[in-house]
Parts: sequence; structure tokens; C-alpha cells
Amino acid sequence: MKYYSTNKQAPLATLHEAVVKGLAPDKGLYMPEKINKLPQNFFESIDKMSFQEMSYEVAKAFFGEDVEHEALKKIVYDTLSFPTPIKKVEENIYSLELFHGPTLAFKDVGARFMARLLQYFTKQEGKEEVNVLVATSGDTGSAVANGFLGVEGIHVYVLYPKGKVSKIQESQFTTLGQNITAIEVDGVFDDCQALVKNAFMDKELNAKMKLTSANSINVARFLPQAFYYFNAYAQAKKLGKAKDFVVCVPSGNFGNITAALFGQQMGLPIKRFIAANNANDIFYKYLLTGKYEPKASLHTLANAMDVGAPSNFARILDLYDGSWETIKSHVSGATYSDEQIGETMKACYEIDGYILDPHGACGYRALKEGLKDGETGVFCETAHPAKFKDTVEEIIGAEVEIPERLAAFMKGKKQSVLMDNDFGAFKNFLLNNVK
Repeated sequence: MKYYSTNKQAPLATLHEAVVKGLAPDKGLYMPEKINKLPQNFFESIDKMSFQEMSYEVAKAFFGEDVEHEALKKIVYDTLSFPTPIKKVEENIYSLELFHGPTLAFKDVGARFMARLLQYFTKQEGKEEVNVLVATSGDTGSAVANGFLGVEGIHVYVLYPKGKVSKIQESQFTTLGQNITAIEVDGVFDDCQALVKNAFMDKELNAKMKLTSANSINVARFLPQAFYYFNAYAQAKKLGKAKDFVVCVPSGNFGNITAALFGQQMGLPIKRFIAANNANDIFYKYLLTGKYEPKASLHTLANAMDVGAPSNFARILDLYDGSWETIKSHVSGATYSDEQIGETMKACYEIDGYILDPHGACGYRALKEGLKDGETGVFCETAHPAKFKDTVEEIIGAEVEIPERLAAFMKGKKQSVLMDNDFGAFKNFLLNNVK
């Protein structure tokens, strides 16, 4: 399989090159030349397959031309060592719980898969260290840091906005040490993302360091998230709820919902999608007007969605040949203020007894308001509510128990590098750490 750039100005790349480079030389995002359809009998028997079995078939459709099948199977099975159940919240509304991985957030699957795939490729190349740069607004950093922790030959630099991630999230990537370096940037998420993108475009840096990204701009990070939606459909089918199946995804950088849209292109029978935004409503406004107008991100309760220029919008545009009408036919949108997020969390807990995190609250409300007669819907609960303990407890008026694995992170000592929002300072720091 060859991969092309969404900007159409870069040479075609192999999967190996796309994963190691992360971003194309023309600053575009890599896309596969074709999306392989899965056979009908796969969907007919999907409810009888394990999460690992179905995901391996999906992975083969994505990566099977470029990765030895036994190696790919091991990567998939090692990655998916935890469940992603759907739970009934109310009639015809289910939560897809994606927070049962090591860092209790949905990004664990993509990060763990990419770590193992990148290791597979680097072992073929030799001993030169690969440096992974990742910008985070919350959960990406912890998922990537833990997914790559201790992986030989790979060093991870996590850039995050100072004071704009929760203490629990911060502890998950600043207390690890080893091959993980946390960089605390005086700015917002978009500043962190800009530093990463500028690093990829800097000729001197790339001449002296092998750089890649583990944000959802990397094909190996975002594509495996499609596994979730095949599993959600399989579980709905077991319950007799797969007809007119609607999926709602809380969306920030749009990697998760883009992976879901890829699944639909592979034949996954999802009727339609809803992208739920917080106050960072760039995509919602695009759906209304046909104009994509990025802007500075706003800090909200649902901080992992605080993205003012979602990178994966370029992939959505490319997937549907730039057609606003086609995009609207597949995806609708919703946007919620902090006040509405809080109202939703409180009401859901009081009525259904279900504890939402702020991101899941956006998804739940958008699904509840957008579901039509005869449809069954699932919304993504993307992170454990304990990751936002103080916020959630204040809103719902009840205690949220901290899982043991989260408590362990919070006992660690913070190790981070303070840095101004300045590319020169970031570049010099990286050059001084070249091995």
C-alpha cells in the first residue's frame, strides 16, 4: 500500500515511511491510496468474534500488505488486552466505554499499536534512535507516554500547555522518566502542535535526528481506533440493536471520528455519525456554512477537545473529495458550552445513575438530542471520570472513586521541562539531547 499526502505535493510513501515520518514533506497528512472493503461474511459473523479476532481482520485490510501477518497479529493482540464494552444508559442510548486501557482513555489503543508497529520497523532499520514528538491537550500525552514507555530505541517528547491539563492527566506523563521527556509549554495546545509541526519541517533538525509524531496525524496512531467501532457494532448486533445504528464521537483533533469514517468506508454498517464539540466549534460551523475557519482554541471543561485547528479535518475533506454536501450526509454536529456540559453531567447522574466525564457528556447530549425514532445510538465515553475528579464531583455532588492505576501515577514525582512558546528554544533543546 502506498500513502499520499493530503496536500498532493509530496512523493508517495510506503507504510514504513509514513509511520516514521509522521507528517508528509509538504506538511500534509498521509492517506492510504485505497480503502479495502471487508467481505459481507465478515459482518455476518462479527458478533461471534472476539475483539482481537475482528480487529486483526481490520488491521490486515489496513496494513496487511506491508507487515508480516504473524507480526501484525501479535501487534494487534498485544495492543487489545483490555475490553471496550457498551453499556445501556437509557432506552436506545448506549455508552461505548473506551477507558479501560492503561491510562483510562480511548487513545491507549492507537498509542500502543503505534509503539509496537514503530518498533517492528525500527528493528529492521538498525540502531539509530527514533524521536517521537507529541503535542497533547490531555489524554494523548499519557497514552503515548505509557504506550512507548521502556521501548528500546525510541525516545518520546510530550509537549503540553502549562496549567491546561488536569493534574491526574499531567501525572500520567510527567512522572515516568526513562525514555519519556515532558515539556511544559507556556501556551495553549495549538502552540504545542505548531512546535511539533515546525520541527518536522526544519531541515537541520531532521538531518540530525530521526523524528516522527504520535499524534493522530500519524496513520499508525489514528487508524487502529477504527477497531472500536467494529467492536461497538458487534456488541450492538448481539443485543439485536444493530439496525439504524448511530455513533456519536466527542471530537477535538478529529482522529477518532476519522478512523470511524474509515471503518464505514470499509463496509461497517453505521447509518450516520455525530461529531460533538465543546465551545471549540470550528467543525460545527463548517457543517453550517461550508467554510472552515480555524481559530485560537478556548479552554473548557472538556480540555482534551480544546482544539482550534483540528488536523484531521484535512483527512475528512480528502476522504469525501472536498464535498461539503457529502460530508454533511455522513456527519452532523453539535456544540456545547461548559454550562451545558455541567448540566448534562448532573442530569445524567441524577436520572440514570451514570457518571459522565466532560467529554462523554458532550457525546451523550449530542446523541440524546440528535437520535431519531427507530435508531439506536452509542456515544463514546472517552476517559474515566476520575481523570477529572474535582470537576466531576463538584458538578454531580457525589464522590468519584480513583482507580488504583490512576492513584499510582499521582504518587510519582513530577519531572518536566518548562519552556517558552518559542520554536528556537524547542529546537535547541532537541539538538542538545541528540544521541
